[in-house]
Amino acid sequence: MREQVGGAPASNSKGARLTITELLSFRLHSVANAISRSAALRYRREFDVSLGEWRTIALLGARAPLTLNRLARLAALDKAQMSRMVSKLAERGFVQREDGAGRSTQLTLTRRGQSVYRGLIAAANERDAAFLTCLTPHEQEVLDSALTKLATLARALESAEER
Repeated sequence: MREQVGGAPASNSKGARLTITELLSFRLHSVANAISRSAALRYRREFDVSLGEWRTIALLGARAPLTLNRLARLAALDKAQMSRMVSKLAERGFVQREDGAGRSTQLTLTRRGQSVYRGLIAAANERDAAFLTCLTPHEQEVLDSALTKLATLARALESAEER
């Protein structure tokens, strides 16, 4: 099974057209959504944060200080969405804003945010390990390689479409 970009429709090895549920992009999206939904339920229950809040905290925990623009790009959100997320987290005492160079604002985690980050990243690593246990070490290597190749191609195709 493979999804082609441009030209002929996607088909399987026998040349038959694929239905939407057989397309690679649909399958990857479905798996990613299922993983995200289960993460969202756990993180809400254990840490009282939404999935978007978790991603924001995780990015700041790993890479702070960050500007709002940089944080939004890393999270693949638009600036307005990220601004709302950061405002909520700041109100809850997880994120602080500090003046940076020029007119920029640097975002970092507060002590409370760092504490939540440590719990969240431990839970995320536990979940990651649980998912990987259903794959052999070889399958894990192949998956990692395939995801890297697909991400590289997807970014290249995105750049080509933007021209």
